[in-house]
Amino acid sequence: MHVGFIGLGNMGNGMAVNLLTAGHAVTAYNRSPAKVDALAQQGATPARTVAEACQGDVAQTMLADDGAVEQVTLGPDGIVASLPPGGTHVSSSTISVALARRLCSVHAEAGQSFVSAPVFGRPEAAAAAKLFVVAAGPPAVLDAVAPIFDAIGQRTFVVSEQPHAANLVKLSGNFLLATVIESLGEAMTLVEKAGVDPVAYVDILTSTLFDAPAYKTYGGLIARKSFEPAGFAAALGLKDVRLALQAAEELTVPLPLGSLLRDRFLTLLADGGGQLDWSAIASLARRDAGLGG
Repeated sequence: MHVGFIGLGNMGNGMAVNLLTAGHAVTAYNRSPAKVDALAQQGATPARTVAEACQGDVAQTMLADDGAVEQVTLGPDGIVASLPPGGTHVSSSTISVALARRLCSVHAEAGQSFVSAPVFGRPEAAAAAKLFVVAAGPPAVLDAVAPIFDAIGQRTFVVSEQPHAANLVKLSGNFLLATVIESLGEAMTLVEKAGVDPVAYVDILTSTLFDAPAYKTYGGLIARKSFEPAGFAAALGLKDVRLALQAAEELTVPLPLGSLLRDRFLTLLADGGGQLDWSAIASLARRDAGLGG
């Protein structure tokens, strides 16, 4: 397939490389041209504008937030204005349910298709083509773009014919991850203050009760206090918790832990930790217990 890939950040670069490896023709656009130039050395065609990246079958976006997605999609010479009729916008960004609904409508009016396909996995999983893709959209369109999902991930979960449903699943998953990080931080602080080694404690947890990737990954980061460089920045964690709360309010679903997590992220950002890995909210429990931040 001819894929225009927009957004070569921590996640997007690995995804674009795997599309190339799978034999897809990739035209790449990124706000920082240096990343496009580096990808061009691996076979991508550089695009200097969003419009140049929208001349093929598919435009795939992997961007930080609603604002960035709106700008490249709805702005002058953006995806809607540039993608040919019959083309498909695959949005892999973690965006709000409201924006996904809006994009679905706008693309339909332009004679284009829209698919939500956010992913679970950190940058190392993106580089290894081991992401989990959560996809939603019209079945025929999902079938047509399935080779893209196969190139970037190890499994695709189709959750609905309505694209926004995939975004809700992604936000709910990130909400759960944040609760894991917060609870790990509190439990690890409890045993550390009693003299138990945090690394050994994580080994106990992940060898018995919680043999799961989230506990292994984030438990290790917290125990080692390895918050830089960020695989997923705390500022983005706050964004996702806010979007989950926004969706919950629309559906009249209380999320008491979501409110707590929002405040934890706000505290970390107020302390200047917005660019740390989002697992750094666990350090707040240590600080509150007098063990240092």
